Amino acid sequence: MNVSVNDDAPPPAQDRPSLLNTMRRGELLAATCPSRDILKHLTSRWGVLILLVLETRVHRFSQLRRAIGGVSERMLAQTLQWLESDGLVDRIAFDVIPPHVEYRLTPLGCEAAAKVRGLADWIEESLPRIMQAQEDRSATRAAAQPDSSVR
Repeated sequence: MNVSVNDDAPPPAQDRPSLLNTMRRGELLAATCPSRDILKHLTSRWGVLILLVLETRVHRFSQLRRAIGGVSERMLAQTLQWLESDGLVDRIAFDVIPPHVEYRLTPLGCEAAAKVRGLADWIEESLPRIMQAQEDRSATRAAAQPDSSVR
């Protein structure tokens, strides 16, 4: 059986993206695509760490702050607001004194957390190789620089 493929031929109609599907999916590489804001929220340093911590269980604000070393109260609050507005995190406020607020992942947030966990796991597993590559590149750059102490 001989099959020829014409690369110039348009894809079959059922494989062509419709305008509606294109609008729904977004064009991540386009400067004005709303997907970029979600990508920024989700993959920011704090966004990833919040998703990973909330994937384990529901947390209060102070528990999240303790679990994520180095995050300021302001950045934690801002990132939680972003993730909540994107539908990834639920904020549950209880009508008690003192105020009691908990954060948990939505079903969409659980999906996102699983994706970023895969990346985080890969980073942790690959850390020795990544650090070695960083050292190798630093050594190569240092060897390529002329010695400024010799005149």
